[in-house]
Amino acid sequence: MTMRFLHTMLRVGDLERSIAFYTELLGMRLLRRSDNTQYRYTLAFVGYGDERDTAVLELTHNWDTDHYELGTAFGHLAVSCEDITATCETIRAKGGKVVREPGPVKGGSSMIAFVEDPDGYRIELIERASPADSALPTASVSSPAPVSPAA
Repeated sequence: MTMRFLHTMLRVGDLERSIAFYTELLGMRLLRRSDNTQYRYTLAFVGYGDERDTAVLELTHNWDTDHYELGTAFGHLAVSCEDITATCETIRAKGGKVVREPGPVKGGSSMIAFVEDPDGYRIELIERASPADSALPTASVSSPAPVSPAA
């Protein structure tokens, strides 16, 4: 039996604000969007590559809800980048919130930072020398254009 990770779903209070964050600040593409008028919700899928090849993020907006409590079970999403300091500077310059400055992970040598999306979800940035060093797609936040997805 072959299985594959498809997506992670986050409930968001303001869909347009969230799409802007993930596309303009983290360099993802809006892959598809659909409204369900009967049940009053919209789904938007964003990611670094096609859903056939990579896992993506599903943003769910329930039309009658503008805020969610994050709870204590969810940890964070993780995205790789080539230059963590420049990535954080770009995110900050575009109005994003860096909540943990670049530095080594506690007890290790990997360089990490954390940013927060408009709904308060945390995204860990992990510095990698090149996309080949990681099975994760590499974010390019200097441009909203997508980067090559990992195989």
